Amino acid sequence: MEILGIDIGGTGIKGAIVNTEKGELVTERFRIPTPKPSLPSEVAKTIKAITQHFNWNGAVGCGFPTPLSHGTCKSVSNLHKSWKGVNVEDLFQKETGLNFTAVNDADAAAIAEMNFGAGKEKNGLVAVITLGTGIGSGLFYNGVLIPNSELGHVSYKNEAFEKYAADSIRKKEDLSYSKWGKRLNKYFNHIELILSPDLFIIGGGASKKLDKYRDQIKIDAPIIPAENKNEAGIIGAAMAAYVQQ
Repeated sequence: MEILGIDIGGTGIKGAIVNTEKGELVTERFRIPTPKPSLPSEVAKTIKAITQHFNWNGAVGCGFPTPLSHGTCKSVSNLHKSWKGVNVEDLFQKETGLNFTAVNDADAAAIAEMNFGAGKEKNGLVAVITLGTGIGSGLFYNGVLIPNSELGHVSYKNEAFEKYAADSIRKKEDLSYSKWGKRLNKYFNHIELILSPDLFIIGGGASKKLDKYRDQIKIDAPIIPAENKNEAGIIGAAMAAYVQQ
């Protein structure tokens, strides 16, 4: 089955048609810069432009950068504070006339990884941790998503842990991979203490450089890199919509 997957980010909104049986893009990605300011009405217009680019009239899956409950934003989005309380699915459906399924963006990337990447056929408690601008997470038990885990927001020194250990912080503070790895060690030890997962999968751009900091992370659970790179959010969003069909 083919479904349009859309990944909404702070700088760009990307979409492509996905073969949900293979977990592969069947078109080139199409990207439009995220509107500034990223008000709900302006983002909805951008979403419509993406659906029109593909001349799409079927189901759409959308990864969105905030926790969601039945399609509604439960906290202030990284896009704009006015998103809180907005039903993303209803807004986009009204704008486009299409059926939308919205899922947290980190959950979307994790769905792709669990179905077609390093997490395929992995049972038990699996935490897919995305190291990027922040720290995103997707939590699965025996292949079933536990949505909106937001493990980057656990507290460290009265701030979200992602303010201390995200990949963006490594770049901002010009940390060596060894020093960054020590920060990640604190983070993963904290998460392991809380959850005792059977496996960690590292996603985001940092997944390609796992060998540079892995030795600094002293935990019991194995850590492996993700396999779906920049396409994970789009594929996972489409898969979330597929499940709703």
